[in-house]
Amino acid sequence: MATKKGDGKSALLQNERLRFIVCFCGVFVCYFYYGILQETITRGEYGHGETKEKFRFATTLVFIQCIINAAFAFALIQFFDRSRHDLTKSWLYGACSLSYLGAMVSSNSALQYVNYPTQVLGKSCKPIPVMILGVTILRKRYPMAKYLCVVLIVTGVALFLYKPNKGAASVDDHLFGFGEMLLLMSLTLDGLTGVAQDHMKARFQTGPYHMMLNVNLWSILVLGLGVLWTGEIWDFLAFTDRYPGIIWNIGLFGLTSALGQTFIFMTVVYFGPLTCSIVTTTRKFFTILGSVLLFGNVMSSMQWVGTVLVFMGLGLDAKYGKGPKKH
Repeated sequence: MATKKGDGKSALLQNERLRFIVCFCGVFVCYFYYGILQETITRGEYGHGETKEKFRFATTLVFIQCIINAAFAFALIQFFDRSRHDLTKSWLYGACSLSYLGAMVSSNSALQYVNYPTQVLGKSCKPIPVMILGVTILRKRYPMAKYLCVVLIVTGVALFLYKPNKGAASVDDHLFGFGEMLLLMSLTLDGLTGVAQDHMKARFQTGPYHMMLNVNLWSILVLGLGVLWTGEIWDFLAFTDRYPGIIWNIGLFGLTSALGQTFIFMTVVYFGPLTCSIVTTTRKFFTILGSVLLFGNVMSSMQWVGTVLVFMGLGLDAKYGKGPKKH
């Protein structure tokens, strides 16, 4: 009897569908609040009257985020994964951290030039470079249904978030400015990060907490040298001295990032970078959809079409997108 109970508990923990639901909900909840904090910090105005200032320390913000992430990952290893021996090459972690860092800094810096919905819209296309680079560099083969699911989800998110301005005259003159270039750079680097993570997962069976710890340790080294070389860290400390209230938001920002990144790396290791990018893309969609439903905003016909496309893509991916299992 005891054996059967133990087997049932083990089967429950190994249940792929349950694991996916936990990862998805973890990513959704953590990054919902993370997005609010990110916009509050980077787009808020500090001071009064003529002394108003903007937050200009994207690199230092990511540096602090990586420190909290690494500390959190180290604690997780000590409590849950001490028995695992990590065989992943150090240079792979270093290469992954460079692309990961570049994507994060570019994405945070873009918020100084574009609004948050534009950033979300740009980052919603993340599955495309992940898939393209996975096919071209790793020669990876995805089921044909996976391509259709990605196109449907990305198209649906784009339609949902797109809000045409009134009249052609109101469209920005710089349709593809510096902020958009930063988003394009972030997407490309996201794809390279996915390739590196896919290689680590396939070749070395890298665990989620070890991947999270080592990528963030390399990131701390690179960013630490960067903020010291440019002197940004001292300007940041002076800024927090003038506006100490921001410290609380930055602490929460780092905590939600660490929790969310834990679920991100779990998704990467158990389901692959492409599934992870689909999860994060869908999370952005549901975040916007939730705000519409909670606050009673009216959805346009284009947004309803986008909603249908996203749910259709998710349903098709759940049923047909996994392909044959590899042993």
